[in-house]
Amino acid sequence: MHLHILGICGTFMGSLALLARELGHRVSGSDAGVYPPMSTQLEEAGIALMEGYSPANLEPRPDLVVIGNALSRGNPEVEAVLDTGLPYVSGPQWLAEQVLPGRRVIAVAGTHGKTTTASLVAWLLESAGLAPGFLIGGVPRNFDVSARLGAADAPFVVEADEYDTAFFDKRSKFVHYRPEIAVLGNLEFDHADIFDDLAAIERQFHHLVRTVPGRGKLLVADGEPALDRMLAMGAWTPVVRFGEAATSPWRIALERDDASRFRVIHEEGQGEEGVDEDAVVDWPLTGTYNARNALAALAAAHACGVDPARGAASLARFESPRRRQELRGEVVNIQVIDDFAHHPTAIAATLEGLRAATARGRLLAVVEPRSNTMRLGTLRERLAASVAAADVAFWYRPEGLDWPLEPIVAASPVPARLEQDLDALVAALVAEARPYDRIVVMSNGGFGGIHERLLAALEAAHG
Repeated sequence: MHLHILGICGTFMGSLALLARELGHRVSGSDAGVYPPMSTQLEEAGIALMEGYSPANLEPRPDLVVIGNALSRGNPEVEAVLDTGLPYVSGPQWLAEQVLPGRRVIAVAGTHGKTTTASLVAWLLESAGLAPGFLIGGVPRNFDVSARLGAADAPFVVEADEYDTAFFDKRSKFVHYRPEIAVLGNLEFDHADIFDDLAAIERQFHHLVRTVPGRGKLLVADGEPALDRMLAMGAWTPVVRFGEAATSPWRIALERDDASRFRVIHEEGQGEEGVDEDAVVDWPLTGTYNARNALAALAAAHACGVDPARGAASLARFESPRRRQELRGEVVNIQVIDDFAHHPTAIAATLEGLRAATARGRLLAVVEPRSNTMRLGTLRERLAASVAAADVAFWYRPEGLDWPLEPIVAASPVPARLEQDLDALVAALVAEARPYDRIVVMSNGGFGGIHERLLAALEAAHG
């Protein structure tokens, strides 16, 4: 079968393309913005990419068109699909019908940390010899692909996004997946382009909870009021808490301030299984939020039979997904780090984790507020404070941002400056950076290839 995917370079749709190719389908796709790492991954898989949207992309006529949620009515290729009567389906529906049936599905949901946590679950299962399938909204470096089918009888890990499904299906993506195990890591207001308020997102999360069978498990973070409100609507599946509360059966006890070493305390079943004192994680990641992600993953893997101590030991070999605190290069001891953070909470957590792990030099934060929520100005009152853990903050105004960033810079708790030209931003960073500084670039887009440009400019100036 020939599948043609609209919006193929999105993290979800690109991953779907890999699964379709692995199933033996011929796959092509189109997108308006093609950039790594997804474009590279697809090209290496032999999938034909077409730049831009046009009715001509539908020739030769595909058997089925899979439409991403970034596409809407008025798009010329969408209109051609409708006018010619081509069969079409959403990405989540195709996944639910063609890949997930018969699999033990582990869905990882939450406003932040989904990609890292899903990658952690997949790695724990892989390390235990279970050969899981997965679809992750990023590229986990332990696998170097964002999706694979895995063994037919193995669990399947899916990053469960609350964003809407398609222009013709406004439910959240994750209601399609019917998981047996659902990880609910946190819940805040986001996606202001489709949700009116936090209560609307809580309702969608409850729709997910309604689909988890009684024999399954809900792994729910403690200390999350929105998740508590959501569960108060009703739960028909055992709820197991994880985090730092003394009452949670899965807990972390930090042994280093930067959370690069911590002990896992497991008392599920009211002490029936005892405390796993030997489950100690000593790994390359930092930040309490990442330790909580690891704890959630250990709990999910344990539900599939993975011993916590064995899982904890395997995390020493875990590599964070691309664009999650990814070191892109180093010049004269100046590091350039790429991170996907684009929500105030994620920006703050990323910087706090890096601050705790920075023994020498300064932390320079570079933020591009380009997500749909940021473009609408939602949560902008929290942006200035989000960079408090940095030494210097650089704000970049992306195209299409129609509210001023100047007040954010003026209210900054650390020295800050605003740039609107990428070349000027790179020059300013090169002028500011000193040996042992860490420059962390935070954006949910390609950011004009700033990482490579910055490394080249640092090399020219200091190499």
